[in-house]
Amino acid sequence: MLRSKIIGTGSYVPKKIVTNQDLEKMVDTSDTWISTRTGIRERHIAVEDSSSEMASKAAKNALKAAGVSPKDIDLIVVGTVTPEMTFPSTACFVQSHLGVKAGAAAFDVSAACSGFLYALDIADKYIKTGAAGKALVIGVDQFSKLVDWNDRATCVLFGDGAGAVVLSAEKGSRGVLSCHIHSDGKHWEMLYSGNPCPPSPFEERKAANQYLVMNGNETFKIAVRTMGGAITEAMEQNKLTAEDISLLIPHQANLRIINATRDRLKLPDEKVYTNLDRYGNTSAGSIPLALDEAVRLGRVKENDIILFVSFGGGLTWASAAVRW
Repeated sequence: MLRSKIIGTGSYVPKKIVTNQDLEKMVDTSDTWISTRTGIRERHIAVEDSSSEMASKAAKNALKAAGVSPKDIDLIVVGTVTPEMTFPSTACFVQSHLGVKAGAAAFDVSAACSGFLYALDIADKYIKTGAAGKALVIGVDQFSKLVDWNDRATCVLFGDGAGAVVLSAEKGSRGVLSCHIHSDGKHWEMLYSGNPCPPSPFEERKAANQYLVMNGNETFKIAVRTMGGAITEAMEQNKLTAEDISLLIPHQANLRIINATRDRLKLPDEKVYTNLDRYGNTSAGSIPLALDEAVRLGRVKENDIILFVSFGGGLTWASAAVRW
């Protein structure tokens, strides 16, 4: 059976680190308040890097790990909601930065924090249908330019970063087993950024408020419910039990959400990978960034069953199961 096998991972975070102590000087908050409610202690903030530059650096690391030339890539899919331009896509910039061959398909996917798993689902289908032999799947976001740095409820949560994987068409049992992507647009006001466009191009445009808006309590409830359901869906699809799971890599949004998801599965702490304390919520970048770190630390081994799950604005949620 033809599968999309992950043959290389890579990640990148900006050099600048903003700690909880730094935030204490900016807004009315404290290290104790942030760490106990979210699990976050520091985050990386892009000062010089754009989204496409972070994505390109993560992808370059993934290509190196895979031993694959950029000219071998047939498809680039980038999950992001923070492109530096409306168009061209971030994926097209990555294509240019890396020297991926002309003619390869390249496009972005907008699914907020679920962006990487949405992109993985798309690339997996391209490979399984024979439309691509090798694909770059990237998650990247720069939420530091979306948050209001005077709003202590949101500015403490997010960081910037990128992660990437190289997929290759391979026969056998190893690779992506299934992906599951979902959305519910009627709840969009729970988590969003920006104002809706005016109905007519001739009307005076409203002053753009691009700051991120989040209803934290309600978003938490929906996230726990939908992420739990998405995990169950992936497990049932592949006839898996909790004992079969080698590692759960959830979207790194909030430690309370991660713990609630872990408890639902009855997984021990060592089977759940988190790096939220050092990076914060990097949106679409969080799952591939955590995966790359887990791989480099030896937490992922051949034939391990890895589960991914995410939740984001839209509202969107997704899961995926992979045999390593």
